[in-house]
Amino acid sequence: MLIVSDVADFRKEKNELFGTTEESPLTPEQKKEFKSLNYYPETNKFVFKNLTIDKNINQEIISIKTSAGDTEPYKRIGRVEFEVEEVKQALYLYRSPEGGSIFLPFKDKTNAVETYHDGRYVEPEENADGSVNVDLNYAYNPYCAYNDNFRCPITPEENTLDVEILAGEKRYH
Repeated sequence: MLIVSDVADFRKEKNELFGTTEESPLTPEQKKEFKSLNYYPETNKFVFKNLTIDKNINQEIISIKTSAGDTEPYKRIGRVEFEVEEVKQALYLYRSPEGGSIFLPFKDKTNAVETYHDGRYVEPEENADGSVNVDLNYAYNPYCAYNDNFRCPITPEENTLDVEILAGEKRYH
């Protein structure tokens, strides 16, 4: 019996979006050649549940560089810690000054080798108790990784992990 995970469904839907819709960041020429995005195999190794958000940080508004060469304001709202390969890691969480969902960009040792050089994004799930779940199997490339006509925030250096995150989306091509 084949069990399809939520991650598998997410990836299938994303492939359909990229290959067939107007919302795709791919150019018409890229769509003609498109078969599938590249992913690491799904793993529980990079799923972190009920992470406490440390809000005892400098919650200032910072300017994050973009792929267009300008900057975009984000408020640093907290920091989460977790372990990868028994080594403590930490990432800052951001939010637009206008509100909205949590923005979590990150870089790791796979960047420019197997994944997009300017980092990937993941959308943490906010829990009722104020904690977050971070499933790096859902890590994805920003649209500017596929098409230079898109403007995307570039992961701040403070969100660089010193390990490989072998989960989520790989570099396109």
